[in-house]
Amino acid sequence: MNSSAARDDGSESGRRGHRRGRSWLTGVVAVVIALGLLVTGYGVAIEPRLILEEERIQARIPGLGPDWNGAEVMVFSDLQVGMWWDNTSMIERVVERTVVAEPAAVLLPGDFLYQSEASIQERVDDVTRLLEPLTAAEIPVYAIMGNHDYAVGAVEELTTAFEERGIEVLANEAVLVPAPGGGRGSGLFLVGVGPSSVGEADPSAAFDGVPAAAPRLVMMHNPTTFPELPAGAAPMSVAGHTHCGQIALPWSPESSYMGLTEEEEIVADGFAPDDYGAEGNEMFVTCGIGFSLLPVRINAPPQLLTIELHPA
Repeated sequence: MNSSAARDDGSESGRRGHRRGRSWLTGVVAVVIALGLLVTGYGVAIEPRLILEEERIQARIPGLGPDWNGAEVMVFSDLQVGMWWDNTSMIERVVERTVVAEPAAVLLPGDFLYQSEASIQERVDDVTRLLEPLTAAEIPVYAIMGNHDYAVGAVEELTTAFEERGIEVLANEAVLVPAPGGGRGSGLFLVGVGPSSVGEADPSAAFDGVPAAAPRLVMMHNPTTFPELPAGAAPMSVAGHTHCGQIALPWSPESSYMGLTEEEEIVADGFAPDDYGAEGNEMFVTCGIGFSLLPVRINAPPQLLTIELHPA
């Protein structure tokens, strides 16, 4: 074979190798794009719209009277009504499930609204319509406001609408919750703390008037409020706000630095670890229902929390 033929063979071999390499790279890119589309489709259309995580925990409350032993309190948060492509169908499902369960009380830890082009009153009407089956079933319902409710300037309108419909709104204050079945034993205090992310949290005022030995539950919007609570003041507390990361990695720690908290260390999901918060206090962070920024949830499905109460 002459040198010219050898060069031609070498060039052709190189071209074939280049084509094979380019074909392999194109295949990898196509697979990555397909997987991305599948994950996005799941996060937009499947997990937030069809999957409801019904979490059940037990709480041991010092001083809890016999009327409350075994009673259930249900919690769901962060409706975010007004977010583009919001999650109203899941809210309806959660409310329906709650009514069927007939709990002793329902706690709503804030962020009812999200900024939108509609008027505030329009969105407030949407929220009250969604929650109306709870009060129609004569279930005691208690709410606090979240940072988005303050951000859109809807706190006054929401409070008025809620209280007109029998939903009691707590703003750094406590209330005595009636015992299940009309019992007359020792009462249970519910302490509601405002959202710290907009400077509306005042735990000292919230606990004012609660007897030291009285049984209590604590509801707050931001988990970052929890370390500020005095030791033994919150044997069981609940918070929302984080959406459990909304797009969460399976291996991410429960306590992490998240962009939405401006680099504050928080508990994003589930029970707080023992070294987060004062001694004798416990907190569970619920995942909520709605969205922030994007209508996507991956590994952080909407959540309905049931707390079963027992004496310590």
